[in-house]
Amino acid sequence: MQILGVAAASSALALSAAGSALACNISEFSAEAKCDGGKGSIVVTDKDGSGTPATITVFLENNGADVQKVGEQDVTGTREGVVVTFNEDWKPNAEYRVHVTAGKNQDRPIVDKDITPNLTTPSEGCSKDESTPPATPSPSESTTPPAEESPTPSASESSSAPAGTSSNAPSPAAGDSNLAETGANSNTGMIAGIAGALVVVGGGAVFFGMRRRGASSKS
Repeated sequence: MQILGVAAASSALALSAAGSALACNISEFSAEAKCDGGKGSIVVTDKDGSGTPATITVFLENNGADVQKVGEQDVTGTREGVVVTFNEDWKPNAEYRVHVTAGKNQDRPIVDKDITPNLTTPSEGCSKDESTPPATPSPSESTTPPAEESPTPSASESSSAPAGTSSNAPSPAAGDSNLAETGANSNTGMIAGIAGALVVVGGGAVFFGMRRRGASSKS
C-alpha cells in the first residue's frame, strides 16, 4: 500500500508539473511595431503551447492613460507562435499598452495582464512624409538691378544747340550777314540810281554857281 501511495503522489506531481508547463503565461506573448508598404501595424505573437484561447486588446497611451482603443482580437496560440496584426498608423516614439486575457472562464481567467513593458514605437515612422518637412523658403528677391533711368536734361542742356549741330561750328562773319541781305529782292540798284542823280544835280549846281560868281566879278 505504501508503494502505491508513493507512486500515486509521484504521478500527481508529474501531472501538476506538466499542467504548469502547458498553462498559458503572459511571458508567451510579445508585441512589436512594424511597417508594411509605408503603413504601420502592431503585431502580437502568442506562443502558448497549451492552446488556451486568449483575447488581445491594444490601447494608445499618453502619460500613463488610455487615449484610444486601437482594437481587439481573439487568438489561440501554438508552440510555434500565432500572429495577430492590428493596423495602426503609429507615430514615432508612441506608446501602446497591450493587454492579454486568456482562459475560457471569463470570470476567472488564467491570464489577465499587460505585456510589460509597454510597446514604444521606433523613432522613425514608416512613411518618409512623417519627418518634419523643411520650412518653405521664401522667394528670393530678384537680383536683377532695376533699369537705370536716363538722366533728365537740365535747363542749360535743353537750351543748347539742337541735335546734329555742332556747338563748335564757327559763327558767320558780319560781312556775310550783310551779303546775305543783298539778293534779287534788295533795293541796291535803286539807291545807286538816286545817288548818281544827286551827284549830277550837285555838279550842275556847282557849275552854275561858279559861272554866276564869275559874271558878277566882271561887272
